[in-house]
Amino acid sequence: MLENGFVMIGIILLINVVYVSFFTIRMILTLKNQRYLAALISVFEVIIYVIGLGLVLDNLDKIQNLIAYALGYGLGVLVGMKIEEKLALGYITVNVITTNISAGLPNEIRSKGYGVTDWMASGREGQRMMMEILTSRKSESNLYEIVRALDPKAFIISHEPKAFHGGFWVKSIRR
Repeated sequence: MLENGFVMIGIILLINVVYVSFFTIRMILTLKNQRYLAALISVFEVIIYVIGLGLVLDNLDKIQNLIAYALGYGLGVLVGMKIEEKLALGYITVNVITTNISAGLPNEIRSKGYGVTDWMASGREGQRMMMEILTSRKSESNLYEIVRALDPKAFIISHEPKAFHGGFWVKSIRR
């Protein structure tokens, strides 16, 4: 079966897509402090890597195998990112800046189930309302839709917090 050039290319391509997808997910889990799951995935990752690299090294005289390996690597990065996007692990902090001060935006957002801390701020063109909202990454796009529906001109910035301490969110995060 491995004598057929197209089958070999397909196997090498598939192996590398799977390997790099595992690699990407493992790296993200490591960054999210999911050590044990990352270690478990790394076991499978290395097995797949050695098999794929072995196939290429055993057939270095065939350039198409090397090209399949490289293409599989690139596709694996894309697939791994897509998987991570679907898993949406962790939390984000969304900062919303609006000129719509009297519209009651913080309470509207709270009524949708989000925790909001708000305060008045000064911008180049006057008073602004600043809101900080912590939410799961799975709820990120829904939150953006809510904010844009309430204020299409709102300025939105998001980032991933590294640690949590205190506040009502910490109790629900640790569950």
